Amino acid sequence: MSVQPAYVALLERSLWLAPDGAELAPRLLQAGRLIHRDAGAWVHGEGDLAGGLLVVLEGTLDLFCHGIGERQVRIGQLGAGAAIGQSVRLGGGPRLVTAVAGAPSVILVVPDQALSQIALHQPQIWRAVATLLYGQLRYALQAQADLLTLPPLQRIAARLVEASRVHPVDDWLRLSQQALGEMTGLTRKTTNRVLKQLTDQGVLALGYRQIVVRDADKLLDIARRQTG
Repeated sequence: MSVQPAYVALLERSLWLAPDGAELAPRLLQAGRLIHRDAGAWVHGEGDLAGGLLVVLEGTLDLFCHGIGERQVRIGQLGAGAAIGQSVRLGGGPRLVTAVAGAPSVILVVPDQALSQIALHQPQIWRAVATLLYGQLRYALQAQADLLTLPPLQRIAARLVEASRVHPVDDWLRLSQQALGEMTGLTRKTTNRVLKQLTDQGVLALGYRQIVVRDADKLLDIARRQTG
């Protein structure tokens, strides 16, 4: 596959590939395959057996998992430059989430076999995969802690801070208010009230199905504020 310089540059800046992004980015693009998905199209389903990585090059991926009663719950979103997945070599199993394109998207699919081929000459790929797995675990634990301990204002602020980290090349988040409410376990009414409060404070600006973080430092201060 021909390697587009813009995609190489995007991956070189990805935190999960540091400090080996310059070496690994072109190899991942050569070893993987690009798929294009329209908004709302599945990329993979929870329980699928295929291992490997998905890397967002354009667009977004919305992530869902099943709760009690087979209810599908939105748990997060990935933007350009972010990745998700695991490897059988590192103990991975079936896919843990359903990934759906949140917008017209270009996704790099790097299967387990391709990761093993890369590792023949660049074994540091396993360090990158381990870093990615750690980041996924940290995200899941932090989201659970926020859900259990934070009031609505701080909970939304914390989730927007985290969302900004997984949208490394954008200054806006392709998130609807409904999606944010689902990700934080809050009603639409509560979500709208908190977003209006943050907008009135100049922290955010709202558009159609998107949120612009205007003051990242203040948003982080609100998320970290002590309560009680």
